[in-house]
Amino acid sequence: MTIQRILLAAAFAMALAPAVHAQPKTTRIVVSFTSGGPVDSVARILSEQLGKELGRTVIVDNKPGANGAIGAVDVMKSAPDGGTLWFTSVGAAAINSSLYEKLPYDMQRDFAPVSLVVNNVELLVTQQSNPAKDAADFVAATKKRVEATPMGSSGTGSIPHLAIEQLADSSGARLLHVPYKGAAPAITDLMGGQIGGFFGDVPGLLGHLQGGRLKALGVASSKRHPSLPDVKTLEEQGIRGVDTNNWYALFAPAKTPPEIVEALSKAVHNTLANPGVREKLLKMGTEPAGSTPQELATIQKRDTEKWAKLIHTKNIKAE
Repeated sequence: MTIQRILLAAAFAMALAPAVHAQPKTTRIVVSFTSGGPVDSVARILSEQLGKELGRTVIVDNKPGANGAIGAVDVMKSAPDGGTLWFTSVGAAAINSSLYEKLPYDMQRDFAPVSLVVNNVELLVTQQSNPAKDAADFVAATKKRVEATPMGSSGTGSIPHLAIEQLADSSGARLLHVPYKGAAPAITDLMGGQIGGFFGDVPGLLGHLQGGRLKALGVASSKRHPSLPDVKTLEEQGIRGVDTNNWYALFAPAKTPPEIVEALSKAVHNTLANPGVREKLLKMGTEPAGSTPQELATIQKRDTEKWAKLIHTKNIKAE
């Protein structure tokens, strides 16, 4: 190769270098839910420390609607450079594919798993006036009633709905599913006595429990919740098979280079290890739980298969 060609090659490589190694000035976390909800709150707790770990500003951008699809499409069309991440709960990531015949996104094709962020187990609650002292009592009472006990959920195909189906199957409880458009109206009707019970994420229920407006009956988890150490798990009460976890996780656009994904995942891990961040998450009732990209991929695949089986068996259709 002549000196002229070597110089031309070097110049070409130098011209390409900024594009190859360019880092985004900000990272945008797209949240598929409205501002002020549990998913949004976790994202905002995460964002400041994550920005310090990445060495750049991290902003939260709410893109609610279409059961997570609006946020998903926004991210999948974004540059795969670590500048845009999708923060979602298990619904859009592992349930929607079984609820809807057509989705504008495909988890395997369009996204690269980055890290699990928090676990959110489901908690069975009822109004304070209900005589049931725990979940076993609640189930026994439903079997004595002439009519099925109405139980609310935050919507058809939601984790609370699927938990109701699992409870009925595992315990023989006589339950009637009543779907609402979100958890808030269901909780309002529960406190008013229009429905008999509700499964919900601990962060959305903790304030009502602390204020004495609701009664906790059991945790749908293999272990007790750190914020509710006196509330027995369903398994402790002889009720097995209610296996719910409304986890939240971060995903990047599919073509994001592996080294960028790994760097993002490590930054999330370091953020969750920060005492201040951890304390805030635990205080709101959620459980910090980072992961590697490979571990998140395994969790997402496992839950997709698990919920698909239940949804198809029960012939659950999106409204």
